[in-house]
Amino acid sequence: MDLLRPVRRVHRRVLLHRRPLAALSAGAAVLLGLQAAQPPAPPTVTVWTASRDLDSGRELTADDLARTRVSPEAAPSAALDRGEALGRTLAAPMAAGEVLTDVRVVARGLLAGYPGHTAVPLRVTDGAVVPMLRVGDRVTVVAVDPDGRSEPVSLVDGAPVVAVPRTGSGGIDGGQPGRLLVVAVPSHTAVEVASRAAASYLSVLWKR
Repeated sequence: MDLLRPVRRVHRRVLLHRRPLAALSAGAAVLLGLQAAQPPAPPTVTVWTASRDLDSGRELTADDLARTRVSPEAAPSAALDRGEALGRTLAAPMAAGEVLTDVRVVARGLLAGYPGHTAVPLRVTDGAVVPMLRVGDRVTVVAVDPDGRSEPVSLVDGAPVVAVPRTGSGGIDGGQPGRLLVVAVPSHTAVEVASRAAASYLSVLWKR
């Protein structure tokens, strides 16, 4: 029995297909060479951005946030992660795709001592008066119809000021007129107050 017969058979098959095999090997070598020549993907980090345009005073939910990858240089140092953001109240409007940072939300603990209340950011039309206020002041917020079709009304009365957001580079208020003031209102009135405030000019009255 010729023990070398299987070896010769394989050898003949290799000879018959040597050209296709050579072409395949050459193609694989070229592909590996191209992959080796490509630069590595740049590093990225995860940030959380607004999934859509969000209004001031909104309590953030999972649907409001989108995971986004950016270069480390483009990630703000004050960016919040998802766990830190959920349930927080926006202190200023956010545009879709904007990175969420700690200056965009009302700080935790503002409502300590005010059980049953919700922090509501209000944009005071005459922004020059806001720096005169201090946390703990009690204010009456007056809403004025921009079209003058109705009389001014007291939107909130004796509401405690819980934050006076500072302005940063470009303005924490997103370049909008006026200045934000955060007050504590009874939770059952918070939605109505925020809704009416969004459609009115606001001014504040207070005494110490």
